[in-house]
Formats: sequence, structure tokens, C-alpha cells
Amino acid sequence: MASITIRNLDDGLKRRLRIRAAEHGRSMEEEAREILRQVVGKPAPPANLVAAIRARVAVFGGADIDLPSREPMREPPTLD
Repeated sequence: MASITIRNLDDGLKRRLRIRAAEHGRSMEEEAREILRQVVGKPAPPANLVAAIRARVAVFGGADIDLPSREPMREPPTLD
């Protein structure tokens, strides 16, 4: 297992971590590990491609696309 050292931690933040750890019945180290697991341990949700495209074209006022009318589907060929 790896370990890290956190320097220059704000005193108020350390105090809140100690209080939070006590509320959960854990040590400060275990509380910090749990916070890291919750925040960093989860994989990021997949990007929403539609939202990304809309955000890009919104700057230009959107995009109007004329969609051609759909034709009925052809019957599939028979292979007998």
C-alpha cells in the first residue's frame, strides 16, 4: 500500500476532519482514506456526447438541420 503526506493543511480543515472522524468512529487517517475512496475511487461517468455537441453549437445560436423524410423499410431478401 502507498502512503502520502499532506503538508500545509489548514488548522480548521484538520479540526473538521478530526470531528468528522470522531462522528463516524474512525481515526483521522481512516476518515481521510474513506473521503478519498468516495471522491476519487469512483470512475467518472461517461461523457454525454449529445450535451457536449449542444454546448459547442450553442455559442453560434444552435443548428437547424433539415431531416429528410423517412421511407418505409424494404422487405429483406429471401435466400431460398
